[in-house]
Amino acid sequence: MARNIPGMGGLMKQAQKMQAKMLKIQEEMAEKTVEGTAGGGMVAVVANGRQEIISIKIEQEVVDPEDVEMLQDLIVAATNDALKKAQEMMAAEMQKITGGMNIPGLF
Repeated sequence: MARNIPGMGGLMKQAQKMQAKMLKIQEEMAEKTVEGTAGGGMVAVVANGRQEIISIKIEQEVVDPEDVEMLQDLIVAATNDALKKAQEMMAAEMQKITGGMNIPGLF
């Protein structure tokens, strides 16, 4: 037999509000971008808050057919930098909603 726990309705409403806010932030994150760079800006990668890569810019000077490995490493580094910044941006936005509560699996 289920009991009616006092304040449970209010708690559920708060949870629903928080969920709605989180969904809104996730939608907004698709519009916000961050840039990761490597090689002193020779390679730049732009990602959105959903951790999707939007664009990659490679300066012509860094393209050396004799050293393709270096270019590959720069692209990987810039991509990882952009994704890290996107994660940090999302975490900061979620922190505003959760007020610092540590909710496993939230993001």
